[in-house]
Amino acid sequence: MPAVVIGLNHRTMPLDLFERFTIDHARLPKALSMLTSCDNVTEAVVVSTCNRTEVYLVADRFHGAFQEVRDALSDLSHVASGDFADHLYVHYDEAAVGHLFRVASGVESDVLGDTDVLGQVRRAWATGVEEGSIGPGLNLLFRHAVETGKRARTDTGIARGTASVSHAAVEMATDHLGSIDGRTVLVVGTGSIGRAMAVALRKAGAGRVLVANRTRTHAEELASDVGGEVVALADLGRAIVDCDVLLTSTGASSVIIDHGDLESVLARRGGAPLLVVDVAVPRDVDPAVGHLPGVTLFDIDDLQRFASAGARERTREIAAVEAIISDEVDRYTTEVVARSAAPLVASLHERAEAVRRAELDRHAGRLTGLSDRERAAVEAVTRGIVAKVLHDPTVAVKANAGTPTGDRLADSLRLLFSLDVAADPAGASGSGAEGEPEAATGPDGPARGARGGSDPAAG
Repeated sequence: MPAVVIGLNHRTMPLDLFERFTIDHARLPKALSMLTSCDNVTEAVVVSTCNRTEVYLVADRFHGAFQEVRDALSDLSHVASGDFADHLYVHYDEAAVGHLFRVASGVESDVLGDTDVLGQVRRAWATGVEEGSIGPGLNLLFRHAVETGKRARTDTGIARGTASVSHAAVEMATDHLGSIDGRTVLVVGTGSIGRAMAVALRKAGAGRVLVANRTRTHAEELASDVGGEVVALADLGRAIVDCDVLLTSTGASSVIIDHGDLESVLARRGGAPLLVVDVAVPRDVDPAVGHLPGVTLFDIDDLQRFASAGARERTREIAAVEAIISDEVDRYTTEVVARSAAPLVASLHERAEAVRRAELDRHAGRLTGLSDRERAAVEAVTRGIVAKVLHDPTVAVKANAGTPTGDRLADSLRLLFSLDVAADPAGASGSGAEGEPEAATGPDGPARGARGGSDPAAG
């Protein structure tokens, strides 16, 4: 059962339509439950960031799963499937693996080499484990994806310089103003991006850093970390009166700052210009705010253009990253293939061990006079004989797994040794030489109730 990814992003559809498809942390459990209740979906992970919403699946039937995922996205977004189906992209099997590895490496990000996206992939993986929507198939895939993302950033310069949405947002604000030094800035949202923006602002020399968030304790923690001040969401208007820059990155499902609210605030600013940088998807700020006098509004599309202009150095690293991704795809495929042979190999060894034990039991009467040391020697010798006899067929089956020769060898072993083990082409049913089933384990340890096996933006 190969992996499939079905997704969309703001490159494949207009931003005002795409933002309706973002799935915040609070809605992920519902989304994962909907997906895994589908007839053709065995495992599911949702990666939803500021510029993509992607569903990774292990599917029994591709066409059936595609229709079910499309319908689930329609239900979650309240958009008719006919209005977005043409914007969906699909990758299957090795192409799906390569796509996820490219995402984790930052090659698919608006900010080339984005350092935030690896954490978002890791959190999507962890959420799948927590919700029991992930099994051994996607668990293995996402483990390799995180390893690939780490290697890309360690072995190449893809993350050198501005390599995250948060840092690009601060640099864009600094570029527009000339300097952030001494400015009063208001950060709304304390997720990974909001936190990173607040830290970057303080390092850039911001005078006052105000922090607002739906959960006040999260705002207090971030404010304490950056030497800032907490602002209640109910007091946003008063805070905006005094700030020079407003940066937002919440996971709200609708705008939190609309045209009317900000228009009344501007009257109290005495004509002072206000820069608004909204990197949230869906947008936190009503786009009409950009037409108010004295207000400059940047959104995720502006950020992409700004980041692209500064990505020339990192662009030179793409070839090196692509080589790493190719290598890691091969490594992942090799492990999957090896796992496909593991249950058969384990069954073969179990069968041989059962025969060995039965023969020793049958001749137990002749062994009664042996000392403990002599009994241990008999155990060692007989185990060694079994291991040597099984070594060559074990190596041959593993080495040829996934090939026609491997299939023929596996069929022969099943027939010759009466092994009742079904073929497992996906390698999702077991792992290790002894064939013990592998429960799904995420980046933070074993699953809590995983099948067979945090919030990316908002606080």
